Amino acid sequence: MAMKRHGKSPASSGSDEKVMFFRDVSLGPHETRLRFRLIHFWEAQNPVKKTLIGLEMLLIDEQGTVIQGFIPPGRIKKYLPEMKRGSVYELINFYGSKNKPMYRVADHIATVSFAWNSELSVLHDIPIPFDEDRFRMHSYEDFEANCDLKGDLYDVLGHMKLVDGQCVTERPIIDEAKVATTRHIMIHVQSHEGPVMKLYLWDQTATDFCKKFKSSEKTPTVLLATAVNTKRLGGTLALSSMSPTRVFMDNDVQPTIDYLAWLSSNPEIAKQVSAEVVTKRETMTISDIFSYMTMESAKDAFFECTATIDDVVHGSAWYYIACTGCHSKATKGANSLICTNPRCVKDTTAGVAQYRAKISVYDSSEQGFFVLLGDAGFQLTGRHASELVSSYFEANKDKGPDHEVPVPEALISIIGQTHKFCVKVTDHNFSGNTRAITVTKILPPETPSPTEASLGDAIAATSMEAVQTGSDMCEPSNSRGDSADEEGKRTFDSVDPEKDKRARCEK
Repeated sequence: MAMKRHGKSPASSGSDEKVMFFRDVSLGPHETRLRFRLIHFWEAQNPVKKTLIGLEMLLIDEQGTVIQGFIPPGRIKKYLPEMKRGSVYELINFYGSKNKPMYRVADHIATVSFAWNSELSVLHDIPIPFDEDRFRMHSYEDFEANCDLKGDLYDVLGHMKLVDGQCVTERPIIDEAKVATTRHIMIHVQSHEGPVMKLYLWDQTATDFCKKFKSSEKTPTVLLATAVNTKRLGGTLALSSMSPTRVFMDNDVQPTIDYLAWLSSNPEIAKQVSAEVVTKRETMTISDIFSYMTMESAKDAFFECTATIDDVVHGSAWYYIACTGCHSKATKGANSLICTNPRCVKDTTAGVAQYRAKISVYDSSEQGFFVLLGDAGFQLTGRHASELVSSYFEANKDKGPDHEVPVPEALISIIGQTHKFCVKVTDHNFSGNTRAITVTKILPPETPSPTEASLGDAIAATSMEAVQTGSDMCEPSNSRGDSADEEGKRTFDSVDPEKDKRARCEK
């Protein structure tokens, strides 16, 4: 039998053709054959530069061994037309590159990388059995142990307690429009009788979940999510989908079928819903929020933070002139003010002053800057920005309309106060433009914190995915050019009021 590179021999699989099994794949070039089923494939993107790194794949051979595959961007066009999930292929010639240490989805040390001379062909009517899939299920204890380590991505199997804050004992009504806007949905899932965990499904995975859930005749109860990442924010363990994540329910695959049978024999388990799961406050320190903002996986999110106001920042405008219809920034036209929001129905607007005051705040962990928008400013001062601006010009009739109104006493008086803030971090925080955090609401101490159900998308605790279509998980190994975290210098002056959309001021 002819020997291949590195001293390993190709294996025979019951036919005259010589093929190599995944267990024998080593690092370096291989001029031999592989046969496998394509379980899944997804795009990998550089999370910093937002450029395509390549196509990642999950492959399984006839022995049930799973390995990751990779196609460089310049070769995707050649192979993509023939690629179909579940199909069986033969690959001749490939390169065994080192499997990446972060966010792996397979245990093998190597990745099957398509080389310049690789030949891929579809196999039909193959008598050799190939498993459909292979899962890596782990327990709550395993997720706890691997939390925040950016290690392997494991699969979670359990029964759903809440979907978008609604109990599954009564079929939840999923707002697909909201999911499309927020780009995620949150599910409380429990594995057997372990602790309830929060699972965040993002982007296409969230869309796939909604379609599958709504198309089911009966309310689905069992969920299997593959390749999830674990992160602790505000002291809470959360699971989050990543680019390779897939979702299965009830009778989709054997693990969900077996779990559904167990659940059917223990109906009292499915009916138990802990109120504490729903009402537990998702609080974050300023330091926690800053840490979240540096994550490559970070997305728009709402948090709750208790902080003390140290100062009102001078030297920058504490208000802006907004469209009376949508509250986006209004600019001067030839004869009138024009709304800068292209979706606004108002061609021209009279304009109204809205808060955009920058305040310095601190808690026991860190000092930072918050930006008060709209109603948040009114909740602190008890006066609308338009009222304060009008009062100033009435008292200073000699000042022109372009004169900058100094910070009013109503804002100065809030210094020293401690409040519970509802804050929102958005794209401008992740892109390195600013560390200033937008405040959308002030919560009185006696008012219960909004539940996750009422906030909907409130806690994007993903820490997690690492870009919409290719995540931290999709970072290549060093042989393919790892990308590193980058956090630019941020300044408040770069905040774009229109981009903020005033946080819509109704949050």
